[in-house]
Amino acid sequence: MKEYAVYKGDQFIDQGTADYLSDRLGVKRATIIWLQSPTNRKRDKGNRMVAVKVD
Repeated sequence: MKEYAVYKGDQFIDQGTADYLSDRLGVKRATIIWLQSPTNRKRDKGNRMVAVKVD
């Protein structure tokens, strides 16, 4: 299973699978996948929620 760590700026939010995080944050699973996309990271100016794939 792929795990993701979610951050908002420098603040750590949570870590887990896309399904777990979507339930925890109240968003769709696709949103978690979007948060780790290169496009989302490019748009981040320091205050956007981003996800990082954890190995």
